[in-house]
Amino acid sequence: MAISKITLGIIFLLLGLTDTLSAVSNNCKFPAVYNFGDSNSDTGAISAAIGEVPPPNGVAFFGRSVGRHSDGRLIIDFITENLTLPYLTPYLDSVGANYRHGANFATGGSCIRPTVACFSPFHLGTQVSQFIHFKTRTLSLYNQTKGKSPFCKGVLARPKDFSKALYTLDIGQNDLAVGFQNMTEEQLKATIPTIIENFTIALKLLYKEGARFFSIHNTGPAGCLPYLLKSFPATPQDQYGCLKPLNNVAVEFNKQLKYKISELNKELPSSLFTYIDVYTAKYNLIIKAINLGVVDPFDYCCVRAIGRGMGCGKTIFPNGTELYSTSCKNPTYFISWNGIHYTETANMLIANRILDGSISDPPLPTQKACKLTKT
Repeated sequence: MAISKITLGIIFLLLGLTDTLSAVSNNCKFPAVYNFGDSNSDTGAISAAIGEVPPPNGVAFFGRSVGRHSDGRLIIDFITENLTLPYLTPYLDSVGANYRHGANFATGGSCIRPTVACFSPFHLGTQVSQFIHFKTRTLSLYNQTKGKSPFCKGVLARPKDFSKALYTLDIGQNDLAVGFQNMTEEQLKATIPTIIENFTIALKLLYKEGARFFSIHNTGPAGCLPYLLKSFPATPQDQYGCLKPLNNVAVEFNKQLKYKISELNKELPSSLFTYIDVYTAKYNLIIKAINLGVVDPFDYCCVRAIGRGMGCGKTIFPNGTELYSTSCKNPTYFISWNGIHYTETANMLIANRILDGSISDPPLPTQKACKLTKT
């Protein structure tokens, strides 16, 4: 069931989202998007590489599972829609792949740092290495055929687009969430400089490969995720019910990330690193959802998905009893899809703030993010 126009209008009004995603002129016309990250922007990599993300994931919008941990579209999907580009093909999903307008290297469970404690082997450094291999092979194939083969003309990235593309990064949540399981707040904060250094190395490698336009999402309020709230019931909470120590760490991570991005903007010529304050967008959504009285921001739609060691769409048989985690009737009234990831409605509201530039530094709509490059 679709959310009512009146309800959606109220949500937009309370969140200050009065502009539509398409109300942008004089845009940059990015020819491609290359994305790096974790499950918040994974469009099918973990499903192709390790195991299927089953229904009801994806069903509400796509009509079937498409490797996304949500009932429908992710933030990155709304970004590519706004840029009038196709949804990104996962680099790890070779069947039917089309990389003409970019590729997605994000993989569910990934961290910035290479660590066995993380949920995925595809950390940010590996994702950047995959991109470098992807670009090298692309240039080689173009040189071999002079770009005239049907494959080059139809589905392969164009060499000239690598320097004109938008490079988006949304990663870091797992580094903090994993560390929070066995570290104190201060111990986890002490790891942040190393995490930021690994992030910086990846950004500089992409720059070396010709990337010039970066959209870098900070990490969200992981302390507000229902899964972690259920996992740490004795941990102190803030006035809105989120885990205070974990959000404190996220705020410190974002502070150091923002400073590093400002330094890169000074250091690297002919580039633009845009810092996106996703934390504020997500936290405000949770706060204002409470005021709306529409949903419990700490409830989740894919019922029984957490607390029993099962993912959304999975079936288990505790004591011989079949339990299946399935979707609620109306995901549009929930912020959380499965206790960790967001619903399509929440992703849309957050994406709107990204695309209109209201949580960006510099404060530019995504479609105008090429206008301040320096020489």
